[in-house]
Amino acid sequence: MNVPHTLGYRFPAEWEKHEATWLTYPYLDDSFPGKLETIYVSYIEFIKQISLGEKVRINVSDQLHKQKLISQLYVAGVNLSSVEIFMNGTNDVWCRDHGPAFIVNPDAKEKKAIVSWEFNAWGGKYPSELDNQIPDKIAGYFKLPIYHPGIVMEGGSVEFNGKGVILTTRACLLNINRNAKLTQAQIETCLCDYYGASQILWLGDGIVGDDTDGHIDDITRFVSEDTVVTVVETNEYDENYQPLQANLEELKKMRLLNGKQLNIIELPMPNPQYWEGRRLPASYANFYIANSSVVVPTFRCIQDEIALEILSKIFPDRNVVGIDSVDIVWGLGSFHCLSQQEPAV
Repeated sequence: MNVPHTLGYRFPAEWEKHEATWLTYPYLDDSFPGKLETIYVSYIEFIKQISLGEKVRINVSDQLHKQKLISQLYVAGVNLSSVEIFMNGTNDVWCRDHGPAFIVNPDAKEKKAIVSWEFNAWGGKYPSELDNQIPDKIAGYFKLPIYHPGIVMEGGSVEFNGKGVILTTRACLLNINRNAKLTQAQIETCLCDYYGASQILWLGDGIVGDDTDGHIDDITRFVSEDTVVTVVETNEYDENYQPLQANLEELKKMRLLNGKQLNIIELPMPNPQYWEGRRLPASYANFYIANSSVVVPTFRCIQDEIALEILSKIFPDRNVVGIDSVDIVWGLGSFHCLSQQEPAV
């Protein structure tokens, strides 16, 4: 069987040039109970920042919400010619996980293709029937080849350096609520076959409050071929202290295929965020790298400026922008979870 890897396809790093960024418009109260209307200011600002350097393609559930979105964009001064709206119904807003996984091969006849993993809403926690159809709908619209590995996978569970290395977590991908019948080796083979990778690096647990069972994009991110940023909690009495220290130690032991050690840059964690007594998965690692900007979630605490300064030094060619995520994180995600890049070829 010809899988994408044997055909020369790969999943690019997020900092490589995009044609567009895909989003899904939030419309369900259940996604942000009691806070849906309050998230739109930050959400529309996110769209505005992305649109300064690339197209923004947005899934919208119906005509009513399409008109609401257009009105919000107009009021915020977003260039509407940079925004394309698609009538695709969804169960939720987290496009990183239900959106299309774009792979590329500039030398192929079809330079771009989509991988459509099975999406079961983080282990069957929520409805997912509509979300699971999104990659096929988008492939059909753009007449792109599409591959169906037949296993459960989410975009937020994998992180790429663009040179054949994938970083993920055991807590998520080896969870029995995803692919109970597959071994770690079988999952690695599938990741390599369909993402065009050659090496899988595994970390342990995610942060407290993350209902995805430990997505990598809340803890450790590639920022270059051999450099990662990773969040570290300095308060040893905080619930996140031990798991993040354990991940830091594992990162220090990792070696790339060429034997090189990872460059590790530490990011702080924000002050703990709670809503209705629940600890929320607030993390500066959930930033999104767009063509002209890096959008970073902020949480109204002193660590915001520290995180923004660190990331500004890492991305001198992009405008590093903090956008308030105090209300958005009540949905148990932030800007990286909301978005999925479509690479340019």
